[in-house]
Amino acid sequence: MSEQTSEQVSNQISDQERVTKQPMSPEEVDPQQKAEQQAELEREGNNLTLNPGDRIDESKTLQEKAQQVAVDAPDITGDHITVPAYFVVDEPDGTQKALHHIKDAEEISDVIRQARMDEDGNRVWD
Repeated sequence: MSEQTSEQVSNQISDQERVTKQPMSPEEVDPQQKAEQQAELEREGNNLTLNPGDRIDESKTLQEKAQQVAVDAPDITGDHITVPAYFVVDEPDGTQKALHHIKDAEEISDVIRQARMDEDGNRVWD
């Protein structure tokens, strides 16, 4: 068994801290977050250079990042679209990492290419 570095040990998270679900439907979006973003959109209108949900705040915890929603609105077809601002991925060393859907798009693509499922539905890393 290989020894872990102190950084790996400190980065490992307990099952309680593990993010297992992110908001993927309008009903799962925090009402307070939704109200704050809507108020900012109404207040600033077309003066915003960035969607309020797309902002990066490094002081947020992994759980807070996991709940941040970038888009929660109907699209042109009338379907309601909900897009998390961060995608939480499991690292091979057992840690979790929040990847921002814009800033870390290339890394998200790499993670998707690496993740494979076996016949039992378990994730297998290449």
